[in-house]
Amino acid sequence: MIVHDYPVRIYYDDTDAGGVVYHANYLKLCERARTESLRSMGFENTRIREDHGIIIVVKSLEAEYLSPAKLDDLLTIQTRLLSVKNTSFVMEQKAIRNNICIFSMNIVLVCVNEQGRPSKIPDAVKAVFFKEEM
Repeated sequence: MIVHDYPVRIYYDDTDAGGVVYHANYLKLCERARTESLRSMGFENTRIREDHGIIIVVKSLEAEYLSPAKLDDLLTIQTRLLSVKNTSFVMEQKAIRNNICIFSMNIVLVCVNEQGRPSKIPDAVKAVFFKEEM
């Protein structure tokens, strides 16, 4: 399975008063990395909405904080597709510092239509997902 790497530097606004990355900011870093991962597969969020009438939303996530990231750290957010269903898919994301995983998350994403109801993942998107799995 292909892994997409997204490098990030930790800046002052990512941290709390102690210089440690605030827990919710890992979710923001992962959101950016997921967006770039999809973009690398040929899908931009705006284009998916314009071309297929769907948006991708978070249904659930499970995160584990293993070691704190701090001001000026250079991390790599690794994203990989774990599974694809009819309307949803699961991705794994890890924050890596110096080849050590310091944060891990599995996230379930769902395609929804403009009314907010689950919608089938477009065949064009699914085809790329399955091509990436090989």
